[in-house]
Amino acid sequence: MHEPGYLRLLETGELADRVEKLYALLRACTVCPRDCGNDRLAGVLASCASGENPIVSSFTPHFGEEPSLSGTRGAGNIFFGNCNLRCVYCQNYQISQDYPTQKTNEVSVERLAEMMLSLQERGCHNIGFVSPTHFAPQMARAVLLAARGGLRVPIVYNTNAYDSVEVLRLLEGIVDIYLPDFKYADAGAGSLYSKVPDYPARARAALVEMFRQKGSRLEMDDEGLLKSGLLVRVLVLPNGAAGVAESLSWIAETLSPNVAISLMAQYYPIHRAASNEKYAALGRSITDGEWAQALAALESNGLSNGYQQELDTANRYYRPDFRHPETPFRDIRDFQ
Repeated sequence: MHEPGYLRLLETGELADRVEKLYALLRACTVCPRDCGNDRLAGVLASCASGENPIVSSFTPHFGEEPSLSGTRGAGNIFFGNCNLRCVYCQNYQISQDYPTQKTNEVSVERLAEMMLSLQERGCHNIGFVSPTHFAPQMARAVLLAARGGLRVPIVYNTNAYDSVEVLRLLEGIVDIYLPDFKYADAGAGSLYSKVPDYPARARAALVEMFRQKGSRLEMDDEGLLKSGLLVRVLVLPNGAAGVAESLSWIAETLSPNVAISLMAQYYPIHRAASNEKYAALGRSITDGEWAQALAALESNGLSNGYQQELDTANRYYRPDFRHPETPFRDIRDFQ
C-alpha cells in the first residue's frame, strides 16, 4: 500500500520544518517567479492580490480529471482563488481574476485542513490543489494540520507551471503527484496571453525540478489510481499559439520520452479571448487538423504514456461555473 510522502515527513518532524521555511518566503514574497517582494504576512498585496490567508473558491469531488485521478469517487479538488498568471482564455476566470469578489472566500489554514479531511471522508481518492502556486506555503501548512488529523490520501499539485524552483524543492515529499500545465514554448505567447515575460524558461526549470523528484514512473495502485508521479498537461491552442510540437520535443529530449503526457483538446474561446480583437488568434476552437498535428507530435517524439481527450466532445465538457461553488462542474471530460 502506498504511503503519501508527507506522512514520512510528519514522523521525522521535517514537514513542520518545511512549512516554516515556506512561510518565511511570504515575508518578502518570492513564492512564485514574479518575486514581488511584498510582506504578505502583514497583509501587503501585490500581483496575486493574496495575503496570508488562503482563498478557497470551491472544494468538491471532481469526476472530470484524468481517469487515474478521478477514479470512481472523484478527485478531491480544492480550487484556490486568484492566480499568478493572467491568462486571457482562463476557463476559471471567475475565480482566478476577480480579486474583489474572491476576497470574500478567504479562509484560515485550519479551515483549509478541515476541507481536506472532509473530501477524504467523502471518499475522494486524493486532494487536488488547483492553482496552488501563490498559496504553496499555506497549502503545506494545511497538509501538516490535516496529516495530524488523519489525512492519508495523495496530494496533487495542479499548477500552471509558473513555479519557483526553490518552492518546489521545499515541496519535495509533501506533493505526491505533480500535474503541471505546460502552456507555451514561446516567450512572446506567454507575454501576450498570460502576461508574464519569461514563461517558457520558468516553466521548463520547474518541470526539470518536478522530474528530478518524480522521474517518469507513475505509481499506480491495484485499482489503477495514481499515487505518485509526474503527469504533464499540454493544452492545444488554435493557430499554433501554444507551440505544442516544440514543447513535446523539449520534454522528450530534456526529460524523457517516458514522461506521461495528458494532451488536451478542451480549448474554447472564453473571457478576453472571446471578445478582444487583440487575441483574435484564440477566437475559435481547434480544428481537426490542429489536433492531428498535436497527436503526430506525440508519436514522433515517442511520448506514448498518458491520456488524450476526445476532440469531438472535450470543448463542450470542461466549462465550469463557479457561481455554483458546490457544483461548478455539470459535465465530465472524455479521455482515452
